[in-house]
Amino acid sequence: MYAIIRSGGKQTRVSKGYVIDVELLNDVEDEVTFTPLLVVSDEGAVITSRDELASMQVRARVVGNVKGRKVEVFKYKNKSGYRRRKGHRQQHTRLEITHVGAIS
Repeated sequence: MYAIIRSGGKQTRVSKGYVIDVELLNDVEDEVTFTPLLVVSDEGAVITSRDELASMQVRARVVGNVKGRKVEVFKYKNKSGYRRRKGHRQQHTRLEITHVGAIS
């Protein structure tokens, strides 16, 4: 069984036991619940009805906060000696999916 969840403006396919990185979630305790599922599949049966999806949820345990890969920005202008260099590492929250399915 897998589900497609929405977090931080992005959609992610998850299943029980997956470890994913999502954009930084502020003010979270030990567990996060994603209720607005987009699609849940069970042995080939695809559920897209909003009524059925309202009774489904994805629960995830917060593992911790991590930094993403470094993004380097380099500006250069030819023949003028202009060079600027910057770097940035985005903060992410690492989640481990513990439950995918009906609300229990």
